[in-house]
Amino acid sequence: MPVATPKQYAAMLDAAQEGSYAYAAMNVSSLVTANAALKAFSDKRSDGIIQISTGAGKFVSGLAVGDAVLGAIVLAEAVHKLAERHDVLIGLHTDHCQPGFRDGFMKNWLAKECERLGFETGADGDDVPAAVLQAHPWLESFREETEKGSGRFRRKKSGDVDGFLRPLIQETARRREAGRPNLFQSHMLDASNLPLDLNLQLSRELLALCAQNEIVLEVEAGVVGGEEDGIDHTGAPADKLYTTPEDMVAVYEALHGVGRYMFAATFGNVHGHYKPGVVKLRPEILKAGQQAVLKNFGAEAESDLVFHGGSGTPTEQIAETLDYGVVKMNIDTDTQYAFTRPIVDHVLKNYESVLKVDGEMGDKKHYDPRSYLKKAETGAANRLAQACDDLRSTGKTICGRV
Repeated sequence: MPVATPKQYAAMLDAAQEGSYAYAAMNVSSLVTANAALKAFSDKRSDGIIQISTGAGKFVSGLAVGDAVLGAIVLAEAVHKLAERHDVLIGLHTDHCQPGFRDGFMKNWLAKECERLGFETGADGDDVPAAVLQAHPWLESFREETEKGSGRFRRKKSGDVDGFLRPLIQETARRREAGRPNLFQSHMLDASNLPLDLNLQLSRELLALCAQNEIVLEVEAGVVGGEEDGIDHTGAPADKLYTTPEDMVAVYEALHGVGRYMFAATFGNVHGHYKPGVVKLRPEILKAGQQAVLKNFGAEAESDLVFHGGSGTPTEQIAETLDYGVVKMNIDTDTQYAFTRPIVDHVLKNYESVLKVDGEMGDKKHYDPRSYLKKAETGAANRLAQACDDLRSTGKTICGRV
């Protein structure tokens, strides 16, 4: 079955919400990992989501090119072709994409804010007046974090919104004009590095652009802790790890009626893998937030929620989130480990064959990359299959019915 159409993708989300289950969304960075995801979804008769990060896109384009947009397009095109051989529906999604200091949205906001306060700023955002920084204490740290440097060593380029997200939306628009299907069914904007009012202004702007092309936008309020693929929130204050009911109401008020969106509300979740007891998940936060939204806006206002940082989560807590409206759970750390572990096993068991030791020639069939990458694909597929079971999506494909 080809990658889901916008209508089919919407039906997938509706079915998950109505059936209290969720789709595993596996991050992929190669054809091998993409095939692992497709195999798992097919084996489990589960629809699912394959997602690509900025780092994965850059990796796929090769060391000599390092172009995240190009790599994401290449890998997405490959998934479109490969998915035709599988009898489940697949959604293509891009993961965390954060705005930077030099994205157009921020430059426009800064220019207006300087004008409001009676100051001027450089055309590229340099020389921000001290009074503006004083009025917005978060701004300097935001600039430092997104530009990774200071003074003449500052990295002066657009953030991932202008450098990754907008070009991919434009690629889908170009394809639609040519009568071709959407390249991606959804994208994530992670503007949690901005104050909530600016986060929602940018979210609303991009959601309108996505809606024009029948793309679902995933937004985030609150911060997912830990580090993943260059998005580092290891030092985030503990209170930022928990989205409030007021935040959830504000998100609905800002985005309702603009287009379809998913919401990554945070409830203590952290990227990466930790020993039991380290991460303090509070799924009841999702329940409280949903109840606040429903109380204010009625039953039709229930949010499609996304669970980030789910690696290592006990199954009973996963099940609880499904009852509160989670329809998508990201999986990356666990599948990365499941992919790598068989490779390590292969090398250790065939050490003298994989390497040319003491003048010997080794054994080509053991250092042929296919010999261990097949095992890696199987390992990742098995772990993703387990996630389908945990998320209750096994056997619930709607392929052929929509």
